[in-house]
Amino acid sequence: MPIEFAVDEHVTRLAGRVREFVREVVLPEEQACDGVLHDGPEPLRQRLQQAARDAGVFAPHVTPGLDLRGQAVVFEAAGYSLLGPLALNIAAPDEGNMHLLAKVADAGQQERYLAPLAAGEVRSCFAMTEPAPGAGSDPRALATTATRVSGGWRIDGRKWFISGAAGAAFAICMARTSGVPGDAGGATMFLVDADNPGMKIVRNITTLDEGLFGGHSEVLFDGCEVSGDAVLGEVDRGFDHAQVRLGPARLTHCMRWLGVARRAQDVALDRAASRSAFGRPLDELGMVQQLIADSEIDLEAARALLWRACWELDQGRPGAQHTSMAKTFVAEAVHRVVDRAVQICGALGISADAPLSRLYREVRPFRIYDGPSETHRWAIARRAAKARAAVR
Repeated sequence: MPIEFAVDEHVTRLAGRVREFVREVVLPEEQACDGVLHDGPEPLRQRLQQAARDAGVFAPHVTPGLDLRGQAVVFEAAGYSLLGPLALNIAAPDEGNMHLLAKVADAGQQERYLAPLAAGEVRSCFAMTEPAPGAGSDPRALATTATRVSGGWRIDGRKWFISGAAGAAFAICMARTSGVPGDAGGATMFLVDADNPGMKIVRNITTLDEGLFGGHSEVLFDGCEVSGDAVLGEVDRGFDHAQVRLGPARLTHCMRWLGVARRAQDVALDRAASRSAFGRPLDELGMVQQLIADSEIDLEAARALLWRACWELDQGRPGAQHTSMAKTFVAEAVHRVVDRAVQICGALGISADAPLSRLYREVRPFRIYDGPSETHRWAIARRAAKARAAVR
């Protein structure tokens, strides 16, 4: 089956409504708060999401007939503002958690956790990453443990860089139920309510980026007891179930960040057209033209690679190789586009008078989040070598 680059009409219409909503409603809200969301101002989230409902663009990922490639078009439109995904309830980590719960949770868990999350009534977090030497780029290093106790499980361990934990109603916590750190299996996912006395937010971590709602937290699980029905999926199959979330979530990250890159390029284009130097507009100077052209190439190449990865998953194929390639290339391409935009805008670009310095801070961590570029390159090379060896 060929990959189709034409966008379905219903996707085009939806993306158009999203672009209009972001331009007229969301961008003014972003400018008012300067894109700083780590404190998680709930009235802002509720106001934006109600506006999205009123505009008919809330939770577009549940729109019938919208596959991953369709989501790529709509999510990119939302990502034009740092607050766009939040307004539409397609921001990380909630969007990835919705996908995971829809695929893995039982009916009772979906009613208790998925329904209010999809409705925007609550937020969530995914507690996987740990301080060294625990789970990070290598999830097999998982050190948090879950031990059977009367009536359920006791979770003990420390997590950090848990995005959106502050103010979340529940966490999906990955803990080791068998084996030792370094083993390939033995992990289980647990649903933990935020009011559980055994789960505590130790601190919010100060980071380069400030646009993730709720920030990034260090979370302690200390004698955290949960009932048996808190297990998400099956015991010892946590790593397997996590793949349900991780592949699509990496792609939706790419979708949203492409919107950021498009916005940076638009700012650069507007500045290059209006600012003159040496008697000519900047966009008539060869060196500036090269920066603009290279960014256009990066945007198109990133989008094409992203769509290919989406197509693989839409066809029911594993897609791990293309997902890793898309994540690596898009993360680096987005950074290059924003960096060039800053360069074109000069002093304006690094000032608070334009959004570029804020966007620059937001996109740099993307090369680390959801697996550093180096980890993905390692995995890409291993798969390529294995595939070649199979045909020798």
